[in-house]
Amino acid sequence: MDWLNIIFIIIGVIVIISIIIYFFQERIIFKPEKLPKNFVFQYKNQKVEEYNIELKKNVTINGLHFKAKNSKGVVFYLKGNSRSIKGWGKFAVDFTSQNWDVIMIDYRGFGKSKGKRSQQTMKEDVLAIYDKIKQKVEEKYIIVYGRSLGTGLATKVASMNNPRMLILTCPYYSMSNNIQRYLPFIPVGLVMRYSMPTYKWIKYVKCPIKIIHGTNDKIIPMKSSIRLSKINSKQTRIYPIIGGGHKNLHNFEGYHRALNEILISKPFEEINKNKTSIGYLRSKRKA
Repeated sequence: MDWLNIIFIIIGVIVIISIIIYFFQERIIFKPEKLPKNFVFQYKNQKVEEYNIELKKNVTINGLHFKAKNSKGVVFYLKGNSRSIKGWGKFAVDFTSQNWDVIMIDYRGFGKSKGKRSQQTMKEDVLAIYDKIKQKVEEKYIIVYGRSLGTGLATKVASMNNPRMLILTCPYYSMSNNIQRYLPFIPVGLVMRYSMPTYKWIKYVKCPIKIIHGTNDKIIPMKSSIRLSKINSKQTRIYPIIGGGHKNLHNFEGYHRALNEILISKPFEEINKNKTSIGYLRSKRKA
């Protein structure tokens, strides 16, 4: 077999894999769990209200509103790519225990939510839900929180609004970038319909950005958070969770300490450089 045949075979394999990714990427990216209409959400020691919002014909977004005592505001929680809010709802306690309400939604095709899903419709839906939240709550009392898949969408929401802060847990630089880690030879720019370019949206975020990431995350490496932090460095702070992975981050005390610190923090304040060591020069030691 000569080199020309080998090249044609390699190109053929790349084309076939690219076609598979283009047409089947929804099955690769999303792992939805569908729930029957009569399913009843139940959580111990949590006051929760279910709602259904019809955004347009044949599009209904199902969500939960976890209510805290003496609420300080609302956390708009955008979840990961698997299951439904039936399971994700258990994480609301991390915020309600700190006196923050939580509004959590299922994307189209997840849980009880209905509608044809695409990157554009996902963006439109989360922006529409945020608009409904800010009709009732001032933005200075709204925190946008994203985890894994939800980090890109959370960043998009924050980039077009003015929430109190943006919290990203295990964020990706872009979905295309994450896929290319496993398939470096694929032209992801051409085949990815869900590129989710967090790196493009984060530059327009004006509120404080808090990033939490496990140092042992194998699915979305922590270096993606470091790259994102450099784009909007003035607004961003990273909280590394030593030993934390992608799916088990909530089992680390460091995650909860970081989250608690973030939730009680004040909105971004400019540092008075005249009262810091910024600009000091170290004296040279004589040989």
